[in-house]
Amino acid sequence: MPAMRAPALRGSINPPTLIEHKNLRFLIADAPSDNNLSLYIQEFERYSVTDVVRVCDPTYHIEPLEERGMKVHDWVFGDGEAPPTQIVNDWLDLVQKRFGELVSDEERPTIACHCVAGLGRAPVLVAIALIESGMSALDAIVYIRERRRGAINNRQLKYIETYKRRSKTGKCIIC
Repeated sequence: MPAMRAPALRGSINPPTLIEHKNLRFLIADAPSDNNLSLYIQEFERYSVTDVVRVCDPTYHIEPLEERGMKVHDWVFGDGEAPPTQIVNDWLDLVQKRFGELVSDEERPTIACHCVAGLGRAPVLVAIALIESGMSALDAIVYIRERRRGAINNRQLKYIETYKRRSKTGKCIIC
């Protein structure tokens, strides 16, 4: 299956990547700046982004996003690192809230998630959501890497491989 990439943004090294699985929709991006935020907002609106999860230090003001009804979540953790438990819990709570109830395709929300380059921290959170939806860790990594070349470093790979789903019964808690 070819990668689902959003159109290239002027000055962007890594254009946003749409990741869809079951009822889940994520847009992985690199970090906007105040100078190019309007271009990201255009992409976010195109994909019906309801939430922007920022896992790196702030590089832009959030007011333009909030003015368009997008909620920004600042869940910063170290570059190249695995996310702390509290961030994983907050992330999964958000995923459950946005995707836990069935909606029509026209109403399907998207969660945008970004780190500095969109290759480490953001893809790790998306991989966790895919695992929680029933995908194996290896399949989640391959699925993301097929769509976003260079995603997930070796330390993060080991974390994802050992990640344990929230549900001990095997029942999907976010589908």
